[in-house]
Amino acid sequence: MTTPADIERMVEALLFAASEPMSAAALAQRLPEGADVGRAIADLKASYAGRGVELECVADRWRFRTAPDLAHLMTEERDETRRLSRAAMETLAVIAYHQPVTRAEIESVRGVGLSRGTLDLLLEVGWVKMRGRRRTPGRPITFGTTDGFLEHFGLAGLADLPGAGEMRAAGLLSLDLPPGFATPDPALALKDADEDPLDPTEIQPEFHQDFLGES
Repeated sequence: MTTPADIERMVEALLFAASEPMSAAALAQRLPEGADVGRAIADLKASYAGRGVELECVADRWRFRTAPDLAHLMTEERDETRRLSRAAMETLAVIAYHQPVTRAEIESVRGVGLSRGTLDLLLEVGWVKMRGRRRTPGRPITFGTTDGFLEHFGLAGLADLPGAGEMRAAGLLSLDLPPGFATPDPALALKDADEDPLDPTEIQPEFHQDFLGES
């Protein structure tokens, strides 16, 4: 003989296994004939009251849910990977291979103008920094990569950068590179750079003046 406790267990099992809330009528169709679904639901609701999982009614259908005061335990925090645009990846590659490099030189290598937000984004993610001022008329700012760039891409140093062919195969370069494009020697880049270091007090203001003011 099926007892009220048996019916309660059956309803409990059905609701736990259901992919969506179930109405009393839907539950009754799966239970023995004459089963008191209302009583089983009432008993389950009382049994689960105050527990980590509770029984609730939504639009005349029943479901189990996490207790409201424990909802914070279900929250998952994750770091979203920020995907760079093709233009940003190409700009990053040009800077990595040609540093120290000015904005005009980046545009010359890529063959297109550099949008206003591209360098901003690379500076924001911490992969590019302003290095100094080129010793040429106008004293343009030069850019280079950071330690954060090396850490993100798992490089011990600039000498470990992949070749241009590998960069193209990886989809990071899709531009026509000029003759002589090659992996830089980081020691030479530091020693022979035709630039003067930036004054720490001028780095951010000067960037806005030099970069945002250009078309």
